[in-house]
Amino acid sequence: MQSMKIRRASGQDAEGLTALVQKSGAYRGQYATVISGYRVTADYIDRHKVFAAVDTTGRLLAFYALVLEPAELDLAFVSDQAQGAGVGRLLVEHMIDQAREAGLPQVRVVSHPPAEQFYRRLGAERVGKVPPSPPRVTWERPELRFAIVDRNAERADVTATG
Repeated sequence: MQSMKIRRASGQDAEGLTALVQKSGAYRGQYATVISGYRVTADYIDRHKVFAAVDTTGRLLAFYALVLEPAELDLAFVSDQAQGAGVGRLLVEHMIDQAREAGLPQVRVVSHPPAEQFYRRLGAERVGKVPPSPPRVTWERPELRFAIVDRNAERADVTATG
């Protein structure tokens, strides 16, 4: 995997994040209506925990947005060029750490259908489905949940039983 860092996004990143969404190969064909005209705004970035993965030159590779109330992974995009390099996995691990720091017991994900297996491989559990919401979304979407394990409680259990 290429060298990268994850940093908090700022309002100045809005245009680059929007471009990453608009160029996503995962949303071509039948899924194109979801991102048609979609914009990530500076206001959105200011209101939520938005983090960007960038390479050593500062080039945007991926990003995610964690909404705290109600707890949901609202956006998660990896550039087509960075797909398969482990960037998405690192972003989800980072998101789980952020959720843990915020004291969240779980994080909901309404998944893009082709991404469901990716989230499940990383520990998300399917808890249901979200019906279509025409005209933009004309298909059912998987609803998943990441249970956020409190590392301190986990250590205390090991110490008490070990």
